[in-house]
Amino acid sequence: MPNLIRTRAPRGETPVHYHSLQRDKISTIGALSVSPKRKHLALYLQFHRWNLNGLDVKAFLGELLQHLRGEIILLWDRSPIHMKRKEVSEFLRQHPRIQVEEFPAYAPELNPAEYIWNQTDRALSNTAPQDLEELQALLSGSVAKMGNSQKLLWSCIYASDLPWR
Repeated sequence: MPNLIRTRAPRGETPVHYHSLQRDKISTIGALSVSPKRKHLALYLQFHRWNLNGLDVKAFLGELLQHLRGEIILLWDRSPIHMKRKEVSEFLRQHPRIQVEEFPAYAPELNPAEYIWNQTDRALSNTAPQDLEELQALLSGSVAKMGNSQKLLWSCIYASDLPWR
């Protein structure tokens, strides 16, 4: 489904947005890392053409361990695929470098990742990709722009209600 937002048009010329209703989708799993001295942010994302499950979370955490050194404090929401899947729980027990802290239930305003998704949604507003390849290309461009901008990444951190300063 296209993500529509308010736009401008000449008076009397209502914009019309055509699209074909499709149920195909891309699921995303991601992490925003903050360096120990809070000098650098990095964005890690994976796109999948299926509903994510605990095995996908486990694989993503494995990749994070390869990219990040030292101890990792993992803040995440209470999605059932995080902790309720035994493969994820077992993986975390086997990798004590990862310390999990959960956000309170129903508190997306605390999660900086929610603001990343908001930024991405905004970048895709008023587009109608014809297929998943075009959608993934749009997503990749939006994410690359965000991942290359420390200012945009910090804006997601500061938008959250966590005490960062």
